[in-house]
Amino acid sequence: MKVRFAPSPTGSLHVGNARLAVANWLFARKHGGTFLLRMDDTDTQRGKKEYEEGICRDLTWLGLTWDEYARQSERLERYAEIIEHLKAQGRLYPCFESEVELKYKREQRLRAGKPPIYDRAMLKMTAEQREKAEANGKVPYWRFKLSGETRCWNDLVMGDSKVKLTAVSDPVLVRADGSILYTLASVIDDMDMGITHILRGEDHMTNTGVQLDIAEALGAKPNRFTFGHLPLLLGQDGGKLSKRLGGLALSTLRHDGIEPRALVGYLARLGTSDDPQAASMDEIIQGYDISHVSRSAARFDVRQLLGLNRRVLHGMSYEDIRPYLPEGAGEDFWFAIRGNIDLAVEIAHWWAVVQGAIVAPSLSDDHDFLKDALRLLPEEPWDNTVWKRWIDVLKAETGRKGKALFLPLRLALTGEDAGPELAALLPLMGRARVEQRLKDALCN
Repeated sequence: MKVRFAPSPTGSLHVGNARLAVANWLFARKHGGTFLLRMDDTDTQRGKKEYEEGICRDLTWLGLTWDEYARQSERLERYAEIIEHLKAQGRLYPCFESEVELKYKREQRLRAGKPPIYDRAMLKMTAEQREKAEANGKVPYWRFKLSGETRCWNDLVMGDSKVKLTAVSDPVLVRADGSILYTLASVIDDMDMGITHILRGEDHMTNTGVQLDIAEALGAKPNRFTFGHLPLLLGQDGGKLSKRLGGLALSTLRHDGIEPRALVGYLARLGTSDDPQAASMDEIIQGYDISHVSRSAARFDVRQLLGLNRRVLHGMSYEDIRPYLPEGAGEDFWFAIRGNIDLAVEIAHWWAVVQGAIVAPSLSDDHDFLKDALRLLPEEPWDNTVWKRWIDVLKAETGRKGKALFLPLRLALTGEDAGPELAALLPLMGRARVEQRLKDALCN
């Protein structure tokens, strides 16, 4: 088994691309296959080296290591060889119509109640007509003559699938400048590189029928490839994700503190009836089953991702989280706060709460109570019993209890109305800092 993830380095990876990368990687790892990362970088105008580097960086962050690496830009001689072969076969034929002419033809066919597919007019062109067109400065682009058959395959996700090539226009495979298009380059690469399984989005279904036709013209057997087409990903409101990327670029999710294991685990089960789990990568691999993917479009729900991210973070040991912690933060700090964070970026906030500066709200209605709290603040040394000792004395002297007792202290000491247990935070803050924060609250 050999699979490939073949992004074009014309932009940053987002969760839609990442879902396909995850599917291919998990599928290969579960079945002992090879995972190829191939840059489809023949678009020299839009492709950039920094995008290629960004894709590699994002996949590495996700933990999706590749076994082989390739670039289409390094295979141009091979493409030229195949192009000449297809021309000699008569399967590639020259075309001279402009975009304006093609648009007019499509409109005419629609008015006549016919499907707006290419009419193959250029197949009727004589050698003399072609010479005349070229003498007038026209340069041909090249279409592939489809067989007109119905291409069928058993899809790993969609089940029995077929494409009637009579309903599809002969695709342009070579531009007028001689550059190859993805449709052909991808087939050549997949055949040359020994790809066995192709997992991609359902928007490629028609393309699959076309590429099977091309592959057969290049000598491939009908069952050369096994396909799996995953339904497109929608936003949580049902809109097209491709138009709603926003913060769903992988670089943004990474900077926001999403754990890679949470994102992989979420994408692995998105669109299935299996609940995402805060599992290890080995567990995610073993639990992956592409046959569980629904044929219906799946919705990417950021709230569900955050929920899974929370569970992953809460289960992390001190050794796992240590690279994320600020300098000086120890195991006691992590165990104190880990139940109250959804994203790793929130760690810095709680470090500021215990060791830095905060902005407390006005507590003018509780000044008398805070004065009592300051007066009754226990002397050092402080340990994990200091909170209970302090609260017991305050409760007895002021008569306060419940929210009236706890909330003013939490607001004064942390600036937040919720968060980690104060019993765990107080020893980390130390008496001097707690005393100063009570005094500051009295000045507000």
